[in-house]
Order: sequence, then structure tokens, then C-alpha cells
Amino acid sequence: MSKIEKTIARQQEKISEGQFYEAHQQLRVVASRYVKSSNWSAAIDILHGGALALLKAGQGGSGGDLGLYLLDVYVKGDIPVRAEEKGKLLAILRAFPPDEPTKKRFVGDMVAWSARFGDYENGDPELNHVAGTLYAESGSRLKYNYLEILMLSGPFSDSEPYDAERHLAMGTKDSPEQLARVEYEWYTQDESHTAALYAARAIFPYLLIGNLRSANKAHLIFTSRLSASNKALGVQEVSSKSSDVRIYPSLPLLNFLGLVLLAIQRGSADLYRQLTKHYAPYIKEVGIWDEALAHIGEQYFGIKIPRQGNPLFDMMGSMFFGGAGGPPKPDKAKPKKVEGPAPPTPDLD
Repeated sequence: MSKIEKTIARQQEKISEGQFYEAHQQLRVVASRYVKSSNWSAAIDILHGGALALLKAGQGGSGGDLGLYLLDVYVKGDIPVRAEEKGKLLAILRAFPPDEPTKKRFVGDMVAWSARFGDYENGDPELNHVAGTLYAESGSRLKYNYLEILMLSGPFSDSEPYDAERHLAMGTKDSPEQLARVEYEWYTQDESHTAALYAARAIFPYLLIGNLRSANKAHLIFTSRLSASNKALGVQEVSSKSSDVRIYPSLPLLNFLGLVLLAIQRGSADLYRQLTKHYAPYIKEVGIWDEALAHIGEQYFGIKIPRQGNPLFDMMGSMFFGGAGGPPKPDKAKPKKVEGPAPPTPDLD
């Protein structure tokens, strides 16, 4: 057994005896010595093992403190983002008690480290996906309606819905399924006519960062669950040579979201204008989609919009792009053309 392994074993024994404070302090002291000598690997092993032992013993504050110290070592030691380093962090993250306040800061520092030393400016997709999934699972145990989720969504929010959405939006190819699933679960706790409001929260974030594939996947999963769980819901299948569309006569805004996705695939600015005009009364009732739709129009169809501030969209810009001002601009001024099936006519509610 190595010296480090013996140190961890001794402190684990103290932890098992309930001497949490002593173990926490001694682990910190030993790790600090290794940090001063730039022995990063030894400091990492000490902090990782100690954080896990304390968290598993239910000591969220002490375990979280060592986890934060570990991330500080990652930064000081210029540790790159590799599978081993991510594995250590994810093991600690999964060991956090659900309501431990330190977890939110740990997640933030973890994603920030991966953005600084990895290949993704918004943080490593796997780390974002796991964090978002854990927040979603925690949020699923709570009862939220759409207004509550909206009110809880903000840059200073500690709510599970907000944290789940913002991390899953920057996750992996598996994240759209998770986000659509949790939005649907929240929808089932609300009125039946609010389906599109929840679906949009799984679709718009991906569109605003240019991820059409994930937006389509989120839409498909949400609507498939909706149809499967509501046999009495009137659904019309409209087919053409190039596309198949589900139409919900009682849910016009859900139809609008699906048609917008098809319009993006076609790259038709005229069709997008027709859709937003046709569904304008319903969009107006929602009251918070205008800014997002304007940016989608500019990003995918080249429809220019005046630059003006909006608190909600500034928050979304900060959340998804690291600063206010909306989504990244298209590379060219002309509309973005994405090959795909032509959308059906927009006169279907």
C-alpha cells in the first residue's frame, strides 16, 4: 500500500468512527503539502478519496469543500480534460446529497474548468449532461407548473428546472431525450393546453445555439410521449412526398413548433414569416416567445432584427452563450439553408 493509500485509509477509518471534522482538516493539510510541492497527482488522489468518503458518510459540506479544493488543484496544475479527470469529478458529483448547497458551486467550477482546459467553450458535454440529468431527477421529485418554472428560471436561480435546462442544452447527443422527458413530466403536472409551453423549453435552447438536430429530437420525443399518453387527444397525420407531420387540432402552438422546425429544414424565410403571422394571436398569448422567435428568424432565415435589450432573452443569452446579446450570428448574411423535407402549408392549426 502506497503512502497516499495509507493516508486515505487512516482518514476513512476516522470517518467511519464519526470523526468527520478531524478527518476533513487532516486531509486538507496533507493535500496542501502536496500542492506546495506541485505534486498534483498526489494532491488529486488525496482530495478525491477524501471527498468521496465524506460525501458517502453524509457530510455534504466537508466533502463538497474537498471537491472544490480538488477543482482548484485542477486549475493550478493546468490539468487537461481527460476521461480520468472527468471520472473523478463525476464520482464526486453523484455522491452529493440532493439538497447540499455546495453542489451548485461544484458543478459551476467543474464546467468552468472543462471550458478553460478542454475543447468546448461552454464546458464539456458529458459533464453538462450528467449535471443536467441529476438536476432533472431532483426536480422531477418536486411539483412545478409552467409559471413557477418561468419565475424560477434566472441567472441567480437555485432551482432544479433552471439548472437542468441550462446544462442539458450544452450536453451530449443523449441530452435532448433527457430534457424532453423532464419537460414532459413537468407538463403532466399542469393543464393539458400548456403542452407547447413545455415543449418549447426543450426546443428553443437547441435552436438558439444552432443545434437543429437536437431540437428535432426533443420535439419528436415530447410529441411521441404526448400522443402515447393521451389516446383521446385528436391527432391528424398529414403526409406528403417529402414530410410527415402530426397536427393537434386542440394545440395550435404545438403545431407551430413543429412547422417552424420544418421551415428551418427548408430554409424558407417567406414560410417562416407566414407561420409567425398565422399563429401570432397564440404567440401573443404566451407573451415570452417574441424575442426567441426573432433571433431564430435572424439566425436561420436572415431576417434582421433591431438590437434592443430584453431581460428574459439577455438571461438566456447569458445562460447559453456566456454573455448577453443573443445567439451567435450566421456566418453569412443570407439565410441558412439546411437540406430537408419541405414543410406543409401553415394554414393547419
